[in-house]
Amino acid sequence: MTGAGNDGTDGTGGTGRPLRIAYSPCPNDTFVFHAWAHGLVPGAPELDVTFADIDVTNGMAERGELDVLKVSYAVLPWVLDEYALLPCGGALGRGCGPLVLTREPGADADLSGATVAVPGERSTAYLLFRLWAAERVPGGVGRIAVLPFHEIMPAVRDGRVDAGLVIHEARFTYQDYGLHRLADMGEYWEGTTGLPIPLGAIIARRSLGAPVLRALAGAARTSVRMAWDDPAASRPYVLEHAQEMDPSVADRHIGLYVNEFTAGLGESGYAAVRGLLTRAAAEELVPPLGPGALDFV
Repeated sequence: MTGAGNDGTDGTGGTGRPLRIAYSPCPNDTFVFHAWAHGLVPGAPELDVTFADIDVTNGMAERGELDVLKVSYAVLPWVLDEYALLPCGGALGRGCGPLVLTREPGADADLSGATVAVPGERSTAYLLFRLWAAERVPGGVGRIAVLPFHEIMPAVRDGRVDAGLVIHEARFTYQDYGLHRLADMGEYWEGTTGLPIPLGAIIARRSLGAPVLRALAGAARTSVRMAWDDPAASRPYVLEHAQEMDPSVADRHIGLYVNEFTAGLGESGYAAVRGLLTRAAAEELVPPLGPGALDFV
């Protein structure tokens, strides 16, 4: 996993060491980063990979711990002074929003005063949920319980919480737990804004400098395209880290979360990110973005 970097350095981004990156073991991330992490992207900076769930990587970003991270878009207002948003490699799309699940059918569920499990207080899922609940749950929910995303559906099923906000492959598996969909945060967001759903972002330390940041974006984009060109190449890496996920579920997961916005945010992608964070700031749920905070070098 070595090579000369596109920034003209020795392949370490000018740091004298591999760049430290953290992303989740979920199929979309391992699919996207397989080629790059295995030194298959020509000229890409070398990586030292840490696997961590999104709530953990959000905390890493807030503490400024690593060079490159996959984080929730919702955490950006707290980290953009130190990190730059890369224009590719993340998760944003349509029909892929977080779900609110309950044990009872939606018509019989009432979240007023309920205990709701969420995958992180800085997660985009929770930010979308807060915007939705402000309109749809009179009096507000009761207690919020933060759980690792893979523990949320069992907690709802077993009655330890009244409802759960789920992400990732739970869209495809919640019925296996006997659960019911109360609401789709993506449908809510798309229905009220017409924009795609911003979920996960790739950020990199600004102090690496513009040439390295451009090299990182180029490597991420190339890694995505290499994965699309030869999906079989990444399959062992994907399944190794998929936490005993059924291979067909992993394929559906990749198909949903790795899309044209992963290769490049584009105008509508940036509009979605700005729209979410501007609206959330207006509701005083996140700090306002500074001028040019989302601009790439």
